[in-house]
Amino acid sequence: MAASTSPNEGSALERYFHIRERGSTVRTEVLGGVVTFLTMAYIVFVNPAILGAAGLPVDAVTVATALGAALFTAIMGLATNLPFALAAGLGINAVVAFDLILGRELPWQVAMACIVIEGVVAIILVLAGLREAIMRAVPHEIKLSIGVGIGLFITLVGLRDAGITVNNPATGIGLGVLTNGAPLIALAGLLVMIVLTARGFRGAILVGILVSAALGLIFGVLDTPDEIARLPKGDDFSTIGDALAPDNLLDALTWALIPVIFVLFVTDFFDTIGTAVAVSRAGDLLDEKGDPPKLKNLLLVDSIAAAGGGVLGTSSNTTYVESGAGVAEGARTGLASLVTAGCFVLTIFFVPLIAVVAQTVLIGPEGAQQETHPAVAPALIMIGFLMIRLVADVDWSRPEAAIPAFLVIAGVPLTFSIAAGIGLGVLGYVAVMASTGRARQVHPLMWALVPLFLAFFTNQWLSEHIF
Repeated sequence: MAASTSPNEGSALERYFHIRERGSTVRTEVLGGVVTFLTMAYIVFVNPAILGAAGLPVDAVTVATALGAALFTAIMGLATNLPFALAAGLGINAVVAFDLILGRELPWQVAMACIVIEGVVAIILVLAGLREAIMRAVPHEIKLSIGVGIGLFITLVGLRDAGITVNNPATGIGLGVLTNGAPLIALAGLLVMIVLTARGFRGAILVGILVSAALGLIFGVLDTPDEIARLPKGDDFSTIGDALAPDNLLDALTWALIPVIFVLFVTDFFDTIGTAVAVSRAGDLLDEKGDPPKLKNLLLVDSIAAAGGGVLGTSSNTTYVESGAGVAEGARTGLASLVTAGCFVLTIFFVPLIAVVAQTVLIGPEGAQQETHPAVAPALIMIGFLMIRLVADVDWSRPEAAIPAFLVIAGVPLTFSIAAGIGLGVLGYVAVMASTGRARQVHPLMWALVPLFLAFFTNQWLSEHIF
C-alpha cells in the first residue's frame, strides 16, 4: 500500500521556505528575485557615483556595494522568510557624501563611523523591544500613508529617471522633451508593462525592463559594454573595516554630530517601517495586527545591515521598496531574496554587462544636464502604481486619520524626504488628537517622537546655535 503524501512534504527548499503554503512556486520566487534585482541594480552604479564625488575610491565602493547588498539580502531571506532585498540607502548616502564629508569636511572613515553608530543604536533598540514597540505604536492610517507616500516618491524618482520630468528653473520641475531617446525607450518599456499587467502577465515588469534595454541598445541610447567581466582586485576591498578604527569611532562621537546621527537613524528607521508595511501589504503578508511577519527579526536584520554598511564603507544598508517589484511578480518567500543576493554577487564580476540595464544617460542642455536610468525607470513607476492603491484603505472620514495621512502622502514626495513627510504626519496626528481632547489616547511613544521630529526639522538651527 502506497504511503500518503503529507501537504508539508516536498523538496527541502519548499519545506524550509513554505513556498506552497504561501501560494507560490520555485519558478515564481526565482522570477521575483530577478525582477527585484533588476529594479534596484542601479544602486551598484549610483552609490559609487555619489560617494566617489566625496572622494571615496569608486571601484572599491562598487564592489563593496554589491557585497553588502548580497550579504544582507541573503541574511534577510534566511532570517525572516520574506522577499525583501537590502542595499545602500539612497538619501542616506547623500547625507554622508554632501553633509558629513564635503560639508563638515570629515574624513570619509569618520563619516562611515557615524553610520556604524547609528546602526548599533538601532540594534540596541530592537533587542530591547523598543524599535518594534515604536512600529506597533504608529496608528494604522499613518502606516498606510507611509506606503502611499513612498509610492509617490518612487514614482517621482522613476519619472525623473525616465526623463519624463526634468528640473525647471522657473517651476522647480516640469515636463521633459518626450521625443528624446531616454524618455522614448522608458515610455516604450512602461507601455509594455501596462499592457502585460492589464492582461495579467506575471512577468510584466521584467519584460518591460528588457524591452527598454533592447531598444536603448538598438537606437544607441544605451552604450554597449567595453568588456563583459573582470575579476576584483585587492584595492577593490580597501573601504572595508576602516570605520571600526577606534580613532574614527571617537571622532564620530561628538556633540556636533549627534543631530546628524539622529537624522540618519530617523531616516533609516521610518524608511524601513514604510517599506516593510507597504511591500508586505502588496504581497498580502501582513498579520491580523497589520504588521509584517517576524517583525523583530526583520528590524534586527535591517539594523545590522545599517551598521554593516558603515563597516563596508557604502553608507547604511536598508530594506528597499523596490522589493515590491518582485512581490508584484508573485514572490512571497525568502527564496526570492536569496536569488536577488546571488544576482548581486554576480555583479562583482559582471559590472560592465549589468551596466547595460542600469547605466546612466545624460539629458538636457550642457551645464544643466540630468542623469536618467531609462531602462530601469519604468519599473519604478509601476511600483508606485502598486503602492498607491493602499490609499483606498485610509478612513478619510476621521480627521485623526485623514489629516496625518494627507500630510505624509503629500510631504514625502514634495519634500523629497521620507523622514520629513513622516514627521509632518506624526506632528499632525498629535496636534489633531490634542486639540480634540484626546491627548491621553495618544501612545506615549508617539509623544516621544514629537521632540525628536522637532529636532529633525530644526537640525540646521541646532547645529549652528547649540551643538
